[in-house]
Amino acid sequence: MTEFTEKHHAFIAACFYDVLTTRFGERGKKAFIHATIRYAEQRGSRMAQRAIRDGRELDYATYKEYGEWVNTQTVKDEGCDNRGYIKAYNPDFIDITTSCPWATQFKEMGMEKGGTVYCQYLDPSIVRGFNPELTYITDQSLHEHDCCIQRVLNSGLPDGFSVAKKKEYLVGFDYHCGHNFKTYSQISRAIFGTEGEMAANEVLQRFADAYGKDMADVLVKYLDTDFDLTY
Repeated sequence: MTEFTEKHHAFIAACFYDVLTTRFGERGKKAFIHATIRYAEQRGSRMAQRAIRDGRELDYATYKEYGEWVNTQTVKDEGCDNRGYIKAYNPDFIDITTSCPWATQFKEMGMEKGGTVYCQYLDPSIVRGFNPELTYITDQSLHEHDCCIQRVLNSGLPDGFSVAKKKEYLVGFDYHCGHNFKTYSQISRAIFGTEGEMAANEVLQRFADAYGKDMADVLVKYLDTDFDLTY
């Protein structure tokens, strides 16, 4: 079975945006945004749980260290891994991204509009789930510009700050894709009932058609996972 990567993760989000907005119009877009926020806040909360357990402050330096993923070798080999540079460390941390596998996947699918919506809400919501006192802003994304610009207000980071993510808290993209699929599916069903379940089933079928039934079955297996809690 093929390795789950960032691009599979983006594929799921892009399909949900397409299916929900096609079926339900503006309500579908609002449902997509709501699900994206929910998914992201759960991720941030898991990071905070681990940091609190380890006796760490919930500041932005800790946030950087407790991230749950690193780029897969697959996207590195494709040349679309996350790349860029830091424009400023303080008082505001300003991160410039010039390459991103999520942006690559959304573009390959012709779903840049959905990508813009996704990125507008994703990272700010992860940070809010980690610590609502931190303020993270996405000024622009690669979907409609030549770079992504993200800011953390009053970051507290010293010039030249660098930290490696804790390897013991990294999880594979099978987990992240399962989380993504479950959250969008749950929110779709909660809002739209049977029609929302049909929308989720359509996304699952699209995923199976693109990547095979075995990988789609992995997504289904994660439907019983409690993504609110750390492990």
